[in-house]
Amino acid sequence: MRQPAIRHPWAVALALLLSGLTCAHADQVQVAVAANFTAPMQKIAAAFEADTGHKAVLSFGATGKFYAQITNGAPFQVFLSADDTTPARLDREGRTVAGSRFTYAIGQLVLWSPNAHYVDAQGAVLKTGDFKHLSLANPKLAPYGAAAMQVLDKQGLTAQLQPRIVTGENIAQAYQFVASGNAQLGFVALSQVMEDGKITKGSAWVVPSNLHEPILQDAVLLASGKDNPAATALMQYLRSDKARAVIKAYGYRF
Repeated sequence: MRQPAIRHPWAVALALLLSGLTCAHADQVQVAVAANFTAPMQKIAAAFEADTGHKAVLSFGATGKFYAQITNGAPFQVFLSADDTTPARLDREGRTVAGSRFTYAIGQLVLWSPNAHYVDAQGAVLKTGDFKHLSLANPKLAPYGAAAMQVLDKQGLTAQLQPRIVTGENIAQAYQFVASGNAQLGFVALSQVMEDGKITKGSAWVVPSNLHEPILQDAVLLASGKDNPAATALMQYLRSDKARAVIKAYGYRF
């Protein structure tokens, strides 16, 4: 009969010590993430933890709401915005680590429907389509919503379509309105309907960038994260080739 292995006390103590050292060097970072960046950030956070041992605790929402929360003392340490103006404003207000802000992605707006044959490649459905509701994110809170309104303005469709517009609190809710069938089509982030460089389902018109202001998405290290090793490491990781490959696969540009 095989005898169970005997573990010497010193071996057990060494294992516990090494485990303790590993935990001691792993930290958590609280991250506020613009809703459009949900899918890629979930993948990046998993890779970040595997590669560094640090854990990124993610909260997703509208950029405008995050600004209000941060200015009211919410314990975020890194902010991944859907624009560049909000992080710049936090910079001016002294709520960030000076010099930490950078553009981690350039977003792309898309008109999308879960129906495979509904949205044409030129977006003419906006003028000719028989739809009851057009979904977009609240333009006062979400940069993608503001960009959508700019598209309608440039095409001279704002007054015509205003009665059909339904607004989500953020881009995630705007997407849900369309995915659930409550709206027949909507302006969403390309990242919400693309993976590995392909539209995953439905039909879409990738809106030309000259129809709206560039959606420059900036990341910034908040003042509360200045002395957090995980926060600093995450800011560096977002610039890595591995992270950028994920970001590109979801349709973002640099």
